[in-house]
Amino acid sequence: MKVALFWHRRDLRLHDNTGLYHALRSGLPVLPLFIFDREILDKLSDPADARVEFLHQQITRLHTELAGLGSTLLVKHGSPEQVWPQLLQELEVAAVYANHDYEPYARERDNLIFSFLNTENIPFHTFKDQCVFEKAEVVKDDGKPYTVFTPYSRRWKLRLQQAGGPGRFPSETLGQHFLPTPPSPLPTLAQMGFTPTGRAFPAPVVADDLLRQYGAKRDQPALPGTSRLSVHLRFGTVSIRELVSRGLALSEPWLNELIWRDFYMMILWHFPHVAQRAFKPAYDGIAWRNQPQEFAAWCEGRTGYPIVDAGMRELNTTGFMHNRVRMIVASFLTKHLLIDWRWGEAYFAQKLLDFDLAANNGGWQWAAGSGCDAAPYFRVFNPTLQAQKFDPELRYVRRWVPEFSSLSYPRPLVPHELARERALATYKAGLGQVAVSEGE
Repeated sequence: MKVALFWHRRDLRLHDNTGLYHALRSGLPVLPLFIFDREILDKLSDPADARVEFLHQQITRLHTELAGLGSTLLVKHGSPEQVWPQLLQELEVAAVYANHDYEPYARERDNLIFSFLNTENIPFHTFKDQCVFEKAEVVKDDGKPYTVFTPYSRRWKLRLQQAGGPGRFPSETLGQHFLPTPPSPLPTLAQMGFTPTGRAFPAPVVADDLLRQYGAKRDQPALPGTSRLSVHLRFGTVSIRELVSRGLALSEPWLNELIWRDFYMMILWHFPHVAQRAFKPAYDGIAWRNQPQEFAAWCEGRTGYPIVDAGMRELNTTGFMHNRVRMIVASFLTKHLLIDWRWGEAYFAQKLLDFDLAANNGGWQWAAGSGCDAAPYFRVFNPTLQAQKFDPELRYVRRWVPEFSSLSYPRPLVPHELARERALATYKAGLGQVAVSEGE
C-alpha cells in the first residue's frame, strides 16, 4: 500500500499540526514517523540527560494516542541519512510531509533528505508550524529583516491583525486517515544508551489567572508567576497558535514573550553566523579573561553572589532557571568575570530542559551586548541590587542557597565596582571606542 509519511520533529502532537493536517488531507493513508537522531544524541555528554527522557515520554504518549486511533507511530533510532534508505525498502512511500525547522543542523539535514527523496521521485512537503511568522514574513518596508525587537513586534502584531488571527490546522479531526496498522515497538532509553532521571516535568497547561497576572509577577523568581511552557514549545507538544490566541485574550506581556521567540528564530534564519560568532562583529574583538576556575565556580553556584548562585543551582538541579535570573547570571559571567558568552551559552545548552538554539543564543548575546537588540555593553547588572529588587524577602535565595549568610559561604569572586570598571575598560578597548557612556 502506498503511504504518506509524516515526519515528527519539533511538533510532537496530533492536534493543530500544520504538516500533519496537510498529510491527512493528501488522499493517502498517513503513517507518522519519529527518528531518535544519533547525530543529536551522540553530542549529549550525560547518559541521564532529562531532555531525552522527556522526549521519550512524549513519543510514548504519541504512540499510545495513535494506537487508540488504530494506527501507530513508527519510531526509528539512527542517523536520518541511514534511516531513510531503509524506510524506502520497508514501505512504499508516495510522499513525505514535515514541518519547517530553522536551526543550522536541521536545515542541513532537511536539504540532505530532500535531495535523497528527490532522486527517488518522492515529494518532500514542509510547512510552517513552530512559529507564527517565519523567515521573511515580517520584514521592514525595504524587505530587510528587523534587528530591533520593538519595531519587529509592532509589525508582527499588525500582520497578525491583517491575517485575522493565528488560525488553526485541525489535524485532530482527520484521524480516520491514519494508516490502519498494529502498534510498532518503541526503543527503550537503555537501548539508546540513556538512563531515566525520574525528574518531574512541567504540565503542558497554564491557568488563565496566571496569564492575567503574568505582567505583575513574571520578574519575581520566588513566585510561580511564569507559564513553564518553554519545554513544551521546544518540542512542539503544544500549539504556538493556540498559545498566541490565549495571549491575545489574556496577557500582552506574555504574548510579547511569544513574539520574542519568533524574533530570535527569524534572526537565526537571516543571520546564521550568530550560532558561532557575535551578531555585531566588533564584539568578536573583546579580550575575554576566560578563567577556568572562575567558570567552574559560576557553573556550580559558588560565586559569592547569592542570586547568581541560586540561579545556577536551580538550573543544575531542575533543568530550569527563571528568566529574570537567566539575565542576571549571564550578565555576571560576561561582565563581572569577562568570560566569553559562548562558554555560558554552551553550558546552558547542556543543562536547560527547554534549550532552544535561537532563544538561548539570543539571550546570551543580549547579555553580552554583542547581539541584535542587545543590552548596551555599559549596562552591568549589580547582582545585589537585582536581588533586592526582584527577591526582596530572599525567598528564592534561601531556597537554593540556604548557607548564604553563614561563614561557610564563599566571598564574592570579584567586588562589583571593580568588576564593573574592568568590564567597561575591556569592552572599550575591544571595541576601539574613545568614550564610555554610563549605564545602570
